[in-house]
Amino acid sequence: MGTAVSAARRREVIDALRAGAVPQAGLDLLATGLDRFADSVDTELGTASAGGAVFKAVRGDYGAGKTFFTRWLAERAKARGMAAAEVQISETETPLHKLETVYRRLTERLTTPGFPPSALRSVVDGWFYVLEEDALASGIDENDLEKEVGELLTRRLAEVSRSAPGFATALRGYRAALASADPATAESILAWLGGQPHVAAAARRAAGVRGELDHFGAFGFLQGLLTVLRDSGHPGLVLVLDEVETLQRVRSDARDKALNALRQLIDEVHAGRFPGLYLVITGTPAFYDGPQGVQRLSPLAQRLATDFTTDPRFDNPRAIQLRLPAFTTERLTELGTTVRDVYVDDESAHRVAAVVDDAYIAELAEAVAGELGGKVGVAPRLYLRKLVDVLDRVYEFPDFDPRRHYTLTVRSTELTDTERNAAAGSADDVALDL
Repeated sequence: MGTAVSAARRREVIDALRAGAVPQAGLDLLATGLDRFADSVDTELGTASAGGAVFKAVRGDYGAGKTFFTRWLAERAKARGMAAAEVQISETETPLHKLETVYRRLTERLTTPGFPPSALRSVVDGWFYVLEEDALASGIDENDLEKEVGELLTRRLAEVSRSAPGFATALRGYRAALASADPATAESILAWLGGQPHVAAAARRAAGVRGELDHFGAFGFLQGLLTVLRDSGHPGLVLVLDEVETLQRVRSDARDKALNALRQLIDEVHAGRFPGLYLVITGTPAFYDGPQGVQRLSPLAQRLATDFTTDPRFDNPRAIQLRLPAFTTERLTELGTTVRDVYVDDESAHRVAAVVDDAYIAELAEAVAGELGGKVGVAPRLYLRKLVDVLDRVYEFPDFDPRRHYTLTVRSTELTDTERNAAAGSADDVALDL
């Protein structure tokens, strides 16, 4: 595999694993165990690209690979020209019951195949370029270009303007500010369009808009963004709402509002209000099945109901809720060998692969899981970080032998809370001197 992977993609993946993070790109190189979902995901992405809408709920314990799965899905979407955004739900930064905040985070993290976050400006500028091209293609006189672009804007955002007239108004104000050589005002108007609060009053007056985006206006702005994306060459948007299980820790009134907002969002997706949207949420089994999560709101529980009583091998990949299988030592070892093969290049392949062989990778997997109380499902992040550390040492030092020179050490400071709890063991594991 090493010779088939560009140095840049290899470096991006390995650098992220070295830091204990999920890579932002190149996930197809590590996608062991996801083949079972590929066909259904590609079909659903095709549905969204064709103007449909899809909702998916992903469930899995810590370490099951929820973030990995959603970034893998986003990569497949961007290969089709779609845009993507990953939003972390949190009580303070991005509460789900305030959809205007979710929309703001979406625009901040918006990516396209050609632009990193935030790609909002490039998308809007690209859209106006398309409008200009379409206007000129109709045979108008160039002196009438601005008038024709304005009319095209009105027609293409007619549906959006019924519920969120400020979206089209702000776009006109943005273009007018650019034409007037006033980039500061244009930037402020674009910020308002992206849902940012506290935009200068002078910029809002120049654009002809008032106030700030609210919860209900966010629906219309999302609809407008999807229209602009589609017309500028991006046939859809994958929006990931990650770590939705954090809702279980908020006050009961805020939790109920958030669950209802999620139910409302699902209904809007299924009603066809957001053509091109592929909406994904992630959460733990406790969020979907426990009393402080989805089950707290009966209509939401009904919408997400999925039968998981059969053998996981036979889970329906087209169901509204997907279960990511827990890691086993065998899967951990398979992932380790994949990472080793991604790591090596033409010069180092023979020696690194020979020293860090499959048997050692399996030994390291068992050792890391053992340090975490035998809880293999919690081990992947730490295991891959330790593995890359070993690979680095073998690469840098010709006489380094991990079996003789490396002792696995796990310090509390390098663990997440979940990993630390696993390493500490349960109360039943503590020997008492009675």
